[in-house]
Amino acid sequence: MPPAQRLPTMADVAERAGVSPSTVSRTLRGLTSVSPDVRARVEEAARELNFAVSRHAASLVTGKTGVVAVLVPTLDAWFMGAALTRLGPLLREGGLEMTVYVIPDLAERTAFFERLPARRNADALLVFSFDLTAEETARLDDLEMPVIYVSQHVEGRPSVYVDDVAGAGKATRHLLNLGHRRIAFAQTIGARGFSFSSRDRLIGYRQALTEAGVPLDDDLVVTLPPRDRRGTMEAVGHLLSLREPPTAIFADADEQAVSVIWTLRKTGIEVPERMSVVGFDDQDVAEWFDLSTVAQSPSDIGRVAGELALKLIDDLDDSGTDRTRHVVLPTTLIPRGSTAPPPAPQGEPVSGPAS
Repeated sequence: MPPAQRLPTMADVAERAGVSPSTVSRTLRGLTSVSPDVRARVEEAARELNFAVSRHAASLVTGKTGVVAVLVPTLDAWFMGAALTRLGPLLREGGLEMTVYVIPDLAERTAFFERLPARRNADALLVFSFDLTAEETARLDDLEMPVIYVSQHVEGRPSVYVDDVAGAGKATRHLLNLGHRRIAFAQTIGARGFSFSSRDRLIGYRQALTEAGVPLDDDLVVTLPPRDRRGTMEAVGHLLSLREPPTAIFADADEQAVSVIWTLRKTGIEVPERMSVVGFDDQDVAEWFDLSTVAQSPSDIGRVAGELALKLIDDLDDSGTDRTRHVVLPTTLIPRGSTAPPPAPQGEPVSGPAS
């Protein structure tokens, strides 16, 4: 029997094409850092040698795993699902796979940061909407890979997020421009990975009121646990029991806004005739409830985070600028039927929006 023929390796392709093995790996993974001329030479050499890409072989040559790790506090959230649905295919187009670490409780969180399993199993780590301690952030800084923070702003590290302060300002100014001056803010508490966004939206709400010359009133700020109907009823009850109740409520998430609308209507208060309600996110439920809201795109956030991860893994920017880059995506106010001018006091004619 003739001796078994040795299979061609990535090093063989590199030698025939006159390039380095790492360039062969980038070419065959479809990354954009390779010039058209080099790409043509590598592909021609691979065809001539009948070379098939092996992820294990590529890892041995380049020191890369071909995997991007994603750290999330939960998958039971609209934002996570939409962002990861866009991120996964984009990474696969770049020749990478995605591994998701879900850290829902303290025990798993402690174990993850003690072991840091992504250290040897990934080329980059994307941290999605995760409230990290200073010690945990420092642990991630020690990883020998790019760490990108998604839907959150972390100083000095690559981050992809929307400007929650500016978005909340848009929602509040929308209500102010309709003529509202008693505007409540419903703040979510206890939602995993959401506290920083909620805090920034409260800041944006307060800034917009101050800019309009409307005094701040702490009685108009209530807290809502996520998916807690009784908690929503108690918060709305507090607002309705004030000596001067609000004429509008800005909830920092669409799910909370819908819960507020349901509670108001159960008590016979029509939306928007007697109370306007605005949310934040533009989930599908916002359109179903005809909810005015501030739209963000988790799909775009997932796409931009993936593109940044591919760029950092491929080390396109030798200057290191992208390793501290912040990408801020826009938000858009979507006016719908849940907001209108405030009701006129009894005995007075209805007036239009404030000029």
